[in-house]
Amino acid sequence: MSRLRKWARELKQQTLVVYFAARDPRTPWFTRLLGLGVAAYALSPIDLIPDFIPVLGYLDDLVIVPLGVLLVIRLTPADVLTSSRAKASEMAGKPTSPAMAVATVAIWVITIGALGLWMWRALRT
Repeated sequence: MSRLRKWARELKQQTLVVYFAARDPRTPWFTRLLGLGVAAYALSPIDLIPDFIPVLGYLDDLVIVPLGVLLVIRLTPADVLTSSRAKASEMAGKPTSPAMAVATVAIWVITIGALGLWMWRALRT
């Protein structure tokens, strides 16, 4: 169990590295776009496949996120990775923000609601 916790902590740290690398202007645009997508998905409370679905619910967390992080790290220049790792290790010790968590959930709810409304209107006509 301690191995699993260590792996989860490292994945969280690498997700922060990807986030900071994606925000760095020295990172190529494709890698930035991919990195922002991976970081947003990994840090978001909403999953593509909900966790309550047996086996498949955790498949995205165990496969999609680590592969996305690995791909972004491989595509990121070494100097950007070095500075991103330094920023991530500095940020890892800071407390989390409940207000930001509420804002993230609100953004997802509004986005999904708007998409649902658009689809409902499109299907009605």
